[in-house]
Amino acid sequence: MYELAILARGGILLTARAVAAGWPPGRLAGRLRRDGWQRIHRGAWAAPGKDVDWRVRATALQLLRPELVCSHGTAAHLHRIERLDASGPPKLLDFTAPPPTRPARHPRLRVHTTTHLADHDRTTRRGLRTTTPARTVGDLIRGARSREEAVVAADSALAHRAVDGIHRDPLVRYEDLAAELAAPRPGATRARAWLPWAEPSSGSPAETVARLHMRDAGLLPESQPTLHTPDGRPLRPDFLFRATGLAVEIEGYAYHGTRRAHERDVSRFNALQTCSGIRRVLRFTATEVFTHPARMTATILSALKL
Repeated sequence: MYELAILARGGILLTARAVAAGWPPGRLAGRLRRDGWQRIHRGAWAAPGKDVDWRVRATALQLLRPELVCSHGTAAHLHRIERLDASGPPKLLDFTAPPPTRPARHPRLRVHTTTHLADHDRTTRRGLRTTTPARTVGDLIRGARSREEAVVAADSALAHRAVDGIHRDPLVRYEDLAAELAAPRPGATRARAWLPWAEPSSGSPAETVARLHMRDAGLLPESQPTLHTPDGRPLRPDFLFRATGLAVEIEGYAYHGTRRAHERDVSRFNALQTCSGIRRVLRFTATEVFTHPARMTATILSALKL
């Protein structure tokens, strides 16, 4: 019989492979436990000491069930597409598979069954089979519970973003999303109505939500326009009401992070006020945007009347 470590792939051992190599099924589980192997799912074990994170669990499931393709929230995390009210590693693993497929039997696993999963809808990201960015955003928008949730995902995929400290280029074009949503699938009609609200220049989920609430209040500022300080340095406020010289800045949850980042923010705020045409700058935190949007828009309306 081969040693169990030799039979593992990337530190993941399938019991079916061990049995095929000659290990008696009745002795295998006990040997694995005695040697410190960690059960990931039924039929899959992680090597002793291996960190069993969401990627290991997803990899093990794909080894056990080759039909599974990471999708929805899991695919969004793989592509670094931001979502509303979702941060950090995925707590729930989402997969899509063609029928017939076995239902999920774990509270942290969800399998979406669909006949609409073509080869061009699939790709590989960080070693996992996953839906493409366009298909991922399409799934998120079609299944969104609110306009804000849908547009946050679209904006993130359309924009240059720094997600989890990593800068990335835009993942899709507006035309890609329009084509993805053209198919007659559940939720597509509502999704098509939400897509025109997307704005590729948006810089964060908080900016997206702020913009949507401003538009609901009849406010139509420019998003991320380029201004210049007296010494020629370019600056891009989050929003600008050019006619009145009012700039609006939205600060994300983890914007500062360090003392140096905070100092850069203060310096940027001061520099913004020196730009030609700027008469006032309003700043709102992400918490204010998400929990008190009416107060935010009321403050902006009052400033515009001054």
